[in-house]
Amino acid sequence: MGPMTAMRWRRTWRLPTLPGAENDLNAITTHTGRPTDQFLLGARMFIPLAISVGAYGLVWGVLARQSGLSPAEVALMSTLVFAGASQFVALEMWDPQALPVGAIVFATLIINLRLMLMSATLRPVFKRLKPWRAALATHFITDESWAMTMAEMARGRGSLAYLLGAGSLCFIAWLAAALAGHLLGSAIDDPARYGLDFAFTATFLALLLGMSKGKADIVPWLVAALAAIATARLVPGNWHVIVGGLAGSLVGAVIETRRERPDVA
Repeated sequence: MGPMTAMRWRRTWRLPTLPGAENDLNAITTHTGRPTDQFLLGARMFIPLAISVGAYGLVWGVLARQSGLSPAEVALMSTLVFAGASQFVALEMWDPQALPVGAIVFATLIINLRLMLMSATLRPVFKRLKPWRAALATHFITDESWAMTMAEMARGRGSLAYLLGAGSLCFIAWLAAALAGHLLGSAIDDPARYGLDFAFTATFLALLLGMSKGKADIVPWLVAALAAIATARLVPGNWHVIVGGLAGSLVGAVIETRRERPDVA
């Protein structure tokens, strides 16, 4: 591709958007750059995380094959659910002979309640979107894309296009890896042998450290961890995810309020 061709390509290529959504995207990204640039920036910044997402997506695909899911079922679940933690839990409950649909749906709901809290913190990038467009865009909110967008917002940047860029690459990496894992399932019988089982943990450790603001985060993190561990030991199911998140968020909010308003007891 010659220089002139590249320049024409850059001028003519545009970020694909929902019908009528271009003005919405422009309205919330004028202070951070063009939507196309923001989309590509989000995708580019997500590349290191995409490798890790692909690693545990591969593990999920292997386990899905062992649980009896077909390639079509793997593709549908990864596309429609697109939530790694709940998909792993669904596999643990998967029984083709007597599929517990109600239990799987309820467990998925409980685990993904955290996404409701995460979506609320991204309200500034959704506030000018129509509700149905915002609902579609939230499908691309993952733990990783949320953390990246929040970090950009903390720097005075962040946009819907950036979120969609990161979320789109996350979706592609997850879906491709899940299908690849299903195809390679017969060759990779034990993901732990290759260290792939640690990819999920490594990703969240990297996100946690990347979002750290210093000593002020230690107490909320510690409270969240202790609450989650205690709940996991005392309460069956996956309530520890919600309890830990709520406990840490509450403590963090109290600390932040006291810092901004010393008169509050």
